[in-house]
Amino acid sequence: MKILVPTKRVPDPDQPIHLNADKTAANLEGIPCIINPFDAIALEEALRIREEERSAAGGDIEIVAVGIGPKESEKEIRIALAMGADRAVHVVTDDYIDSWVASNLLKAVADQEQPDMILMGKQAIDDDNNQAGQFLAHHLNWPQATFASQISFDGDRVNVARETDTGIEHVSMNLPAVITTDLRLNEPRYASLPAIMKAKRRPVDVYTPADLSVDMKPNIEVISMETLSAKRHCVRVHSVDELIAKLKEAGAL
Repeated sequence: MKILVPTKRVPDPDQPIHLNADKTAANLEGIPCIINPFDAIALEEALRIREEERSAAGGDIEIVAVGIGPKESEKEIRIALAMGADRAVHVVTDDYIDSWVASNLLKAVADQEQPDMILMGKQAIDDDNNQAGQFLAHHLNWPQATFASQISFDGDRVNVARETDTGIEHVSMNLPAVITTDLRLNEPRYASLPAIMKAKRRPVDVYTPADLSVDMKPNIEVISMETLSAKRHCVRVHSVDELIAKLKEAGAL
């Protein structure tokens, strides 16, 4: 079995983010980046599947991490190798990538790699679109299960417990399939320092969008962005009636 795991490079959410001069994108200069946390969960699940299958039946499972982005994205791709991925693919581009373009690039990589499963985060924390996995399943014409909180296997079928607004939904699918991961699926492991050092010397397969014959024209144009103020104005009230009056003044009721 081969599992493909996209690992998007995103800014560290613990760092203050500011906009560029024309307010069309975040200014990431000097901001450390990490693997998208939902993608890290997907990678951790792939590693656990490999460990469980090897111990249960001696199966051979290959995990391929995929990163799409500028040359600097190589750092996060090598972190994926340090965590335990067997191989890595880097699609190098400085272009703006919306969910549709990302799904087309991943489809092209999947056509080359021929995986049995694609495990990926349900969304990226920088844009929160929650679209790429669904688009990718459409391109590949594969079954999909989103928001996975539990994954198990029954012969040639994969069973997924899905997080929904009304509770847990259980679905069963044939492979190959696309599965997107939710927070409660697992807690990703840390890459050890020796593993990180070894990963720096490991080969990474590098492609450009032209190599994959993918049109990079996005369907979305970012017109402008703005940052929201997190300041709070606290007022002490002495009764329920006063609280209701204040809420009505603020337009909350």
